[in-house]
Amino acid sequence: MSRLIIKGGRKIGGRYTAPGNKNAALPMLAASLLTDEPVILENLPLIDDVRTMLEILSDIGADVSLAGHKVTIRAKGIRKHKLNAELCKKVRSSILFAGPMAARFGNVTLFPPGGDVIGRRPLDSHFYALKELGIKVRGNGHLKFTRGKLEGKCMLLDEASVTATENAVMAATLAKGRTEIYNAACEPHVQDLCIMLNAMGARITGIGTNCIKISGVERLHGVRHRISPDYISIASFITAAALTGGKLTIDGVKESDMIIAARAFSKLGIIWQIKGDKLILPSKQTLNIRNDFGSAIPKIEDGIWPAFPSDLMSVAIVAATQAHGTMLFFEKLFESRMYFVDRLIEMGGRIVQCDPHRVIVSGAAKLQGTHLSSPDIRAGMALVIAALCAKGTSVIDNAHIIDRGYERIDDELRALGADIQRKE
Repeated sequence: MSRLIIKGGRKIGGRYTAPGNKNAALPMLAASLLTDEPVILENLPLIDDVRTMLEILSDIGADVSLAGHKVTIRAKGIRKHKLNAELCKKVRSSILFAGPMAARFGNVTLFPPGGDVIGRRPLDSHFYALKELGIKVRGNGHLKFTRGKLEGKCMLLDEASVTATENAVMAATLAKGRTEIYNAACEPHVQDLCIMLNAMGARITGIGTNCIKISGVERLHGVRHRISPDYISIASFITAAALTGGKLTIDGVKESDMIIAARAFSKLGIIWQIKGDKLILPSKQTLNIRNDFGSAIPKIEDGIWPAFPSDLMSVAIVAATQAHGTMLFFEKLFESRMYFVDRLIEMGGRIVQCDPHRVIVSGAAKLQGTHLSSPDIRAGMALVIAALCAKGTSVIDNAHIIDRGYERIDDELRALGADIQRKE
């Protein structure tokens, strides 16, 4: 395991290139199993979760060739239909192999997936969607998915689960007839996966809406696809620069992905401009929380797209500790997401945790460096940002958790002016 040692007080600024979207890359790697032809993914984020998914693909017999941020996968010689238990436990995204493997090969056995501990994350929507398509699910310490007659179906998901939607869409591409998925997730990474599948020969409509329709085809072919930029990483680096007073230019941005974040962060006084695929954050932002009409305390709440993303909630809370005023944060999706605020309080943050889902932040607070531990990917990045604007030195343990979602975070921040070191 490794730890990050950060001396605060340095401006973060310069030029940064947006990485590929983590949450798009993971299902795309699983989708490579839907064809025996080469699938080439460009702009691949070299994060630990991606490396684990590549390990799983190699372990079951896929030919994987990684060259920089490009990977070529050919799933012609699959020899195993049972995934490695230890690898499954490392990542939540291992569940994404269920749909494509059962659809193409007839069966797959995997083990309960791992991932961040941010609250209850049931798999019921996956089971329901796949059963509707004709894939039986059994489990006793493991999960076995067996394909019967794969046929399209009209279904209504209990929740707009991103990964359940992706599993259902991938399986439905090879199902006979038409599938309609209501209450489907429509986040940018779900859209990107559907665009890739269409380029492979799938027939998917309703992309970007909560009703996705798939007309099944007999087979899919190979594809070369560039993964869209990661708007969560982009917003994280914006926050680091804004809180430390730096000017930041980010290349490779997709403007439509940033609209939701721009609206929420403007309430904290963080404003940026986008020209083409370039985002420019001016230096010395005036961090004042903008009250709602009638001087009411404003609120940032998360939800399914196009609401504010839960993955940015931790970062936004840190931003509020450095802005003048009071803000209420309402985390609706995960009951453990907010628990990291105890670490911010230790650093001097003026925060009241009302219940597992709501916190009130009053700023601006003078944060002090301290010894911390990263509880999950997004909270870990939030604590890194808090350490960057704190006085003194902070030590963040469990840095490997942050590595699951952010590529070479210490190198990237050091290139932008941070005083950050990694120690094993």
